[in-house]
Amino acid sequence: MRIQFNLIVGGFLTALVILAGLFAPWLSHLDPVLDADLMNAELPPDWTFWFGTDAQGRDIYTRVLYGARISLTVGIVSQLINTVIGLALGISAGYFGGWWDDLVNGLTNVMLAIPSLIFAIAIIAILGPGLPSLLIALGLTNWSWTCRIARSSTLSLKGLGYVQAAKTLGYGNIRIMITQLLPNMMGPILVIGTLGMGGAVLSEAALSFLGLGIRPPFPSWGSMLTDARELIVIAPWAAIFPGLAIFLSVLGFNLLGDGLRDMLDPHMRIRRA
Repeated sequence: MRIQFNLIVGGFLTALVILAGLFAPWLSHLDPVLDADLMNAELPPDWTFWFGTDAQGRDIYTRVLYGARISLTVGIVSQLINTVIGLALGISAGYFGGWWDDLVNGLTNVMLAIPSLIFAIAIIAILGPGLPSLLIALGLTNWSWTCRIARSSTLSLKGLGYVQAAKTLGYGNIRIMITQLLPNMMGPILVIGTLGMGGAVLSEAALSFLGLGIRPPFPSWGSMLTDARELIVIAPWAAIFPGLAIFLSVLGFNLLGDGLRDMLDPHMRIRRA
């Protein structure tokens, strides 16, 4: 029952955020940047402006919808980069061993010792704020756990019979890693990737809030919170709705990852049986 709850609720929240971003132009006829009217600034939620308006008179509902596009782009693309890096390093380290394994382990330990957000801030400070810098920074800072999981899975799989049979048939090392090892570790990799997307969305919001991510006036949930700091008393809705969007999206990814973990865990399958 817990597994079904996590999967259903997490899947629903994740799908809701994805659909909001994809169909933003159809869900709101306003432009998130250009449709600003100071005569309608700081209006509370009503039937015209469902989430109210900000200090420039822009519709917060529209900006939250378009902000989902940026958050999802950052979450998915950065986690894909992390997954590719982590898989490449982890599988190769576990398969070849030796000095390469020691080097990858040392690099992984260094990455785990440095807070990923601090590392991302350092990268953005060099590259400058913006979406490309944000993708690079978050894509290079959270691959350590994927690497650890891929390495441990490779160590347990490479001695099995089907891998030895592939070597006997003349498969090259790259082909063995891609066709024999990778498919058999996709369960935990999928779980860590789903959880990582939630973390990437939260990191993007934090960096944008600090002025190191998406710069105004482009809609980002983090930058919207930055704009709402001075309005927290007189117009709290300017901070409530983007904050709620961050909360629901991260909660959805985490519940989905938790449900996938329980579903794909062999011990949980045996217990349910």
